Amino acid sequence: MYSNKRLLERAKDSFLFFRKGIAAIGGNSLEQPTNQTGSNWQRTTILFLSSQTISLFGSSLVQYAITWYLTLREQSGVIMMLSVVFGFLPTFFLSPFAGVWADRYDRKKLIILSDAVIAISTLLLILLFLSGEGSIWALLMASAIRALGAGIQTPAVSAVLPQIVPKDKLTKVNGFNGSIQALTMLVSPMASGALLNFASLEIIFLIDVITAIAAIIILAFFLKIPSHNKATQVQENSYLTDLKLGFIYIKNQEFLKKLYSYFSLAYLLAAPVSFLTPLQVTRNYGGDVWRLTMIEVAFSLGMIIGGLIVAFWGGFKNRIHSIAFAILMMGVCTVLLGVILNFWYYSLIMALFGMVIPLLSASTIVLLQEKVPEDYLGRVFGVETMIATAMMPLGMVLFGPLADLVRIEWLLLVSGLLLFIVTLFMFNDKQLLKSGEPKENDQ
Repeated sequence: MYSNKRLLERAKDSFLFFRKGIAAIGGNSLEQPTNQTGSNWQRTTILFLSSQTISLFGSSLVQYAITWYLTLREQSGVIMMLSVVFGFLPTFFLSPFAGVWADRYDRKKLIILSDAVIAISTLLLILLFLSGEGSIWALLMASAIRALGAGIQTPAVSAVLPQIVPKDKLTKVNGFNGSIQALTMLVSPMASGALLNFASLEIIFLIDVITAIAAIIILAFFLKIPSHNKATQVQENSYLTDLKLGFIYIKNQEFLKKLYSYFSLAYLLAAPVSFLTPLQVTRNYGGDVWRLTMIEVAFSLGMIIGGLIVAFWGGFKNRIHSIAFAILMMGVCTVLLGVILNFWYYSLIMALFGMVIPLLSASTIVLLQEKVPEDYLGRVFGVETMIATAMMPLGMVLFGPLADLVRIEWLLLVSGLLLFIVTLFMFNDKQLLKSGEPKENDQ
């Protein structure tokens, strides 16, 4: 176990990693002012991403602990389906409303609120387990409450970056952020796996509470993010009117409708590879925590490499090419995971899968940040979150029970081939491809 001194050293190293990365992206010293409303955008970005990384680390510890606890204890596709439904559907129902909040109110306060909701739910879970009332249903209900917090947080976080980062640095910052998140996801499964061997679930849950409090302190007392224009104005429209206007805006943007249609299919078909691979590993290679940890570590290492590549490459000139290529590679990796029998080759494919995720996420986020007016960003990101949190549980409702009837390998083969077909349509959709082309003044 690390000493307090060692933990402080690791925290210092993480901050320096942020500092050097953002400084490299900006090409300036951290002390050099920029045109971001008279503030130092690099310092603000470092603090913001640091707070989110701390929060993500604690949440990841808990999520891995819950997933592996259910996987190893139940080994049931139905239970895995329920964990996904409870973990996603609340976000689906809340996301469109949270998008309006992100466009109407102070986004920093919304992020603090969501961290607080997640911390309180975890604290209640600790009390239940300490009192002997902990159960699978308690874990599922806690996942649902945490999903509500995530529903508030996701559109607010995505809409904050364009407020603090210069437009020409968005792709690199999003790519770098992808690597930082992947680094966190690399450490958290290893830490969660190690803790599960000698510590109780309550200890892991307590770490999440502590990291959430730390993230809230950074946001509340050390980070100043100027409120976006609409948050400082008297709201002329009612809440429901703003919600309706957001849907009307999306309806009138043909590229958004097409993009969201393809995403709906991709999220649906990604359900088996996203949620059934731990169960596949348990069934095929044994119920060892280190094997579950290994595939998560491989995936996270791939994401780190992929995020760094995106940060310094930026993806294809046409952002739709980047998105479609990433989904294509997801399909290829899904098929390979369905045919490979060797565990170490399996882990290697998981790493390759992880490499394409930053290209998909960064390209999508930047495309929306560039194309959508700031006043609508929260609602647009809210609808995107709503699609993801609807289609993936729907996919698990279909594939989860099937995993108890047929081999998971067959589910991976079918879903991977269908992902490949989706990308063929994307590469041939001229209207969608046109939306991904950079504006002349952005080249």
